[in-house]
Amino acid sequence: MTHEPLIQLTDISAAYDRKQVLTDVNLTVYEKDFLGVIGPNGGGKTTLMKVILGLLKPVHGTIRFFRHGKEVPEVSIGYLPQYNHIDKKFPISVYEVVLSGLNKQKSLFSRFTAEQHRQVERTIARMGLEGLEQRAIGQLSGGQLQRALLGRAIVSCPQLIILDEPNTYIDKRFEARLYSLLEDINRECAIVLVSHDIGTVLQNVKTIACVNGTLDYHPDTEIPAEWLEEHFGCPIELLGHGNLPHRVLKCHNHSGEH
Repeated sequence: MTHEPLIQLTDISAAYDRKQVLTDVNLTVYEKDFLGVIGPNGGGKTTLMKVILGLLKPVHGTIRFFRHGKEVPEVSIGYLPQYNHIDKKFPISVYEVVLSGLNKQKSLFSRFTAEQHRQVERTIARMGLEGLEQRAIGQLSGGQLQRALLGRAIVSCPQLIILDEPNTYIDKRFEARLYSLLEDINRECAIVLVSHDIGTVLQNVKTIACVNGTLDYHPDTEIPAEWLEEHFGCPIELLGHGNLPHRVLKCHNHSGEH
C-alpha cells in the first residue's frame, strides 16, 4: 500500500442535532487504502463520513486533502449510501443511476459526451448488469440495486469511495462477489467501508478505525479483543475462517440499546 496521504483529519470534533458526537478525532486515509470503520450504533461512524464528504462542518479541527503528496482544495469522492436511504419507487433506470455519477463532470446545461456514455457502459458491464440498463430500480433485487449504486459511485474514477453499511441487505452468496469487486476497485482508488459486521470487515480491509465518540486507529486489522468488548459492550472471540482469523460476537444479552 502506498503511504501518501489522501485525506487528513486533525483534532476533529463534530456535533449532530446540537449534541457532540466526535471529540478530538485524528485520522489519515492513504492513497489506495482500504479502511474499515467500525463502532457501536450512535458512536459517530456516520457523522465521521459526513465530515469527510463535506456534508457536515466540524465544530473544531481541520480536514486537508492531498494528491500525490501535494495539498489540494478537494479530492473526488464516490459514495454508496445506506440501502434504507434509497427511494426504490423513484422512476429511474440502471443506466440513469450510473450516469448520474458523472453529473459533477458537466455543466448544468451541457450534454454528456460520447466518451462519458462509453464509460457508463463499461461500468455497467463491470458491475455485471448488462441487459438491465433500462430496468427501473424498483424492479431490481437488493444485490442488483447495490451494484448499480456502486457503479454510480465509481463511474467518475474517484480517488476515494465511501460505502456505508454495504452488506446489510444482500445475501451471503452475493457478499463474496461484492468484496471481490471492491478488491479490484481498490487497485485504482482508496476505499472507506463503514460496517457493524466486524467479522466481514476484518477479513477484507487493510486498516481499521474504531469509532465510539473518539477514534482508535489500527494500521493493520489486529484489534485488541478487550477494546471491542469495552466499546461494543459485547464479548468477542477470535475464530479461524479460511486463511484469516476474525472476531465474531459471542452469544450474549444486551441490557439497553447500543
